[in-house]
Amino acid sequence: MRKMFSVLAISAAMSALPASTIGQTAPAEVEPELATPIFADRLPEDEIIYFLLPDRFENGDPSNDTGGIEGGRLDHGFDPTAKGFFQGGDFAGIMARLDYLQEMGITAIWMAPIFKNKPVQGPPGDESAGYHGYWITDFTRPDPHFGTEEEFAALVREAHRRGIKVYMDIITNHTADVIQYAECDGLEEPVPDVSSNGCPYRSVADYPWTTIGGPDGETMNDGFLGDDPSVLTEENFANLTDPRWAYTPYVPEGEEEVKVPAWLNDPKYYANRGNSAWVGESAIYGDFAGLDDVMLENPRVRAGMVEIYADWIRRYKVDGFRVDTVKHVRWDLWQDMAPAIMAVAQEEGIPHFHMFAEVYDFDPGYLARFTVEDNFPTVLDFGFQGAVREFVVDQEPGEVMSQFFIRDGLYKGGRDAARQLPTFLGNHDMGRFSQFLFEANPDMGDEEAFARVRLAHAIMFFSRGVPTIYYGDEQGFVSDGGDQLARESMFPSQTEVYNDNDLIGTDATTAEDNFDTSHPLFLAFREMAAIRQAHPALRRGSQVTRFADAEDPVIVIARTDPDTGAEYLIGFNAGPEDARLNVTTAPGSRRFEAIAGRCALEVKALNSYPMTIPATDYVICRARADEER
Repeated sequence: MRKMFSVLAISAAMSALPASTIGQTAPAEVEPELATPIFADRLPEDEIIYFLLPDRFENGDPSNDTGGIEGGRLDHGFDPTAKGFFQGGDFAGIMARLDYLQEMGITAIWMAPIFKNKPVQGPPGDESAGYHGYWITDFTRPDPHFGTEEEFAALVREAHRRGIKVYMDIITNHTADVIQYAECDGLEEPVPDVSSNGCPYRSVADYPWTTIGGPDGETMNDGFLGDDPSVLTEENFANLTDPRWAYTPYVPEGEEEVKVPAWLNDPKYYANRGNSAWVGESAIYGDFAGLDDVMLENPRVRAGMVEIYADWIRRYKVDGFRVDTVKHVRWDLWQDMAPAIMAVAQEEGIPHFHMFAEVYDFDPGYLARFTVEDNFPTVLDFGFQGAVREFVVDQEPGEVMSQFFIRDGLYKGGRDAARQLPTFLGNHDMGRFSQFLFEANPDMGDEEAFARVRLAHAIMFFSRGVPTIYYGDEQGFVSDGGDQLARESMFPSQTEVYNDNDLIGTDATTAEDNFDTSHPLFLAFREMAAIRQAHPALRRGSQVTRFADAEDPVIVIARTDPDTGAEYLIGFNAGPEDARLNVTTAPGSRRFEAIAGRCALEVKALNSYPMTIPATDYVICRARADEER
């Protein structure tokens, strides 16, 4: 059957959009330099990513703390004593700390969304601020709490000058919570953990797109026949003019023109079905935690979203996108949207542009589906996080890690593609890896906690994938939970719930400046980054498992240098005792040298190499090339 949306169709729709589509007033012209030539030979798997929330990294310019908004904290959202409000970080702060990131070995910065947000939202008494960037009102400009367009352009230019890529975090699934539903006004018991209107989800079957009030209700829209891909045509959506299919949406007074581009202010471009229950159909069409669910099924909306993000590529020459909440839009939408965005990057002379989807699920098979069916180059590797957590925190057998790696062949492009998966240990949603350690072992001492955090990061740095450090982990941050509890400030914090945490490897607290380049975890990450960059096999090499214990948390993987064929044996031991074992080797691997830890110099017998892996530690042993023997 003919595909209803193609890259060419999206391009045509984009070209047909009026100039007013991008902004109510034209954004300032900024002309950052193109990516420096140092990027030319770098593949996605060559990077070391650092993920940060601009508001929580460094406050370089206190004058923008309130975003230029008058009033109190419920107006501008700034309150450094509260974990759910702006604390002051900005573009100037990131710029000021590029030396710090560069010294650690970071080659790419991924920033949480920087777009202009609704400053504060939420029910009375439970308000919080859009410091995190996911409550967008203006998709065309940075949030003034972070800085100006010119400052963002300068940050990209300076990062590029240093050979550091810049990845943006983008959202297509929803906007800020602006649209309300008349039927839900004044509900005494709103649905928990959702927006102020608290509207339960109403399904397509119970409330068709063509009627209001249910299947027997009044016909309000002609020609639109449902949500089957075969009828998602521009002609059908042109007849979908009344948005009262499930609820009666309205925009509160004073917010009628708050969204940019201007077309986003029209309720007909939203699903308007109430809050997601996180399962079934509601996971796609429901309001994500009460946020306004964008109707990406509409060709006009889809083309508009592609154009929004194409404009950021054209104006700033950014190097990639992390795409938020991909599992909460229809699976067929990104089949054409992803290639369309990648095509724009190619046209702009950014051949290294990378894009990875956020699919919050730990099943590699489910994650792989988004590369096979949705045309995403790659996805965030939640499966890796789960496997390492079992191995290092729960001390599950090495076979757990081995079975996880076996599933790499499920991704589009197979095991080669798995090398480009951004791997991580914790984030701003689930919490920090250190938190999981202490939840499982409340009495764990600092020395063991340091060793286990270091070991987990070694697995991330030296196995397949792209290591992605969550900001603050290199300073021993320990979160109390997920979400707001895992978003501490690196600059001196005034938030009590952060400042009472015991950090790993230091006597410091978050009440102090935490950019200590002598912190033992910072030094460990810097060493790992240097090793990874010095040895192509640890970035681009194929990977096989040489040994996986069925009872103890011990695994040895081999990675092969793509140019020389030299074999690297990498052993990880999450157990409390040293592990002594023999592992098979490639036929030509006879003499070895130590890259990290201590390694035997020779095989014991042909294809049998003795290894000792210290408790809660790792070793890297490299087979010497023929000319070195």
